[in-house]
Amino acid sequence: MEEVLATYATPYDSARPVVCMDEQPVQLLKETRSPIPGTSRRPKRVDYEYERAGTANIVMFTEPLAGWREVTVRGTRTRLDWADESARLLEGRYAKCPKAWGQNRSRP
Repeated sequence: MEEVLATYATPYDSARPVVCMDEQPVQLLKETRSPIPGTSRRPKRVDYEYERAGTANIVMFTEPLAGWREVTVRGTRTRLDWADESARLLEGRYAKCPKAWGQNRSRP
């Protein structure tokens, strides 16, 4: 854990960015009844019953020291989805950055 924290504490270097990656599966919900609008006497009332409307997967990449983040929502959560998102990032935004640990950086 100390090695991870030390990595985050390094100064910003655009040639060797520190990128964080995360994904989260989510359940999509749909209301089954329309909410009752609020009045001057009562707030809006919402029924807590819901219907499941599928799932999605949220993929987020962030470069905290550069103040950048990107979020993508995908309909599935497979290894190929993760590989596609990673490849898109590496072939796009970070195409000119070194890819191997041996290039000007020692392996932790």
